[in-house]
Amino acid sequence: MGISLLLMSDTHLPKRAKQLPARLLADLPRADVVVHAGDWVDVATLDLLEQRSRRLIGVHGNNDGPQLRARLPEVARAELGGLRFGVVHETGPARGREARCAARFPDLDVLVFGHSHIPWDSVAPGGLRLLNPGSPTDRRRQPYCTYMTATVADGRLTGVELHRLPPRPAR
Repeated sequence: MGISLLLMSDTHLPKRAKQLPARLLADLPRADVVVHAGDWVDVATLDLLEQRSRRLIGVHGNNDGPQLRARLPEVARAELGGLRFGVVHETGPARGREARCAARFPDLDVLVFGHSHIPWDSVAPGGLRLLNPGSPTDRRRQPYCTYMTATVADGRLTGVELHRLPPRPAR
């Protein structure tokens, strides 16, 4: 069976969108664990995800103010299904990311990060899996807004899927 994960980052509400996309909200009840890699911007999104998630793991990002920073760590760690997960907002430039993250987080199996709004899925030398779900509300230079789902079973991360969201209507 396994542990189902829903990964998101950089929601930037209400600046980049008025609310989380309906499809992402519909997926929340199916997830055993929801991960948010920072840049929530408003406290209401944290409150909503705490209420609707079975388990929420989140960190603050560079755009999060004092109220969010008081409730969220800079780095979060959790053991899920035999894998050691970490969550952080910023990892620096894409060039050298795998080596830099492997050196900074030698005790992890999976690192979920955000900041760039650019989906990312790679494996560092030594086996650290790096995942950036992109943003469900602010695609920046990407063709779609995105989030990820995955499953942890028997100490393995499987079924990692990037979900592309339909374009939002013009404001």
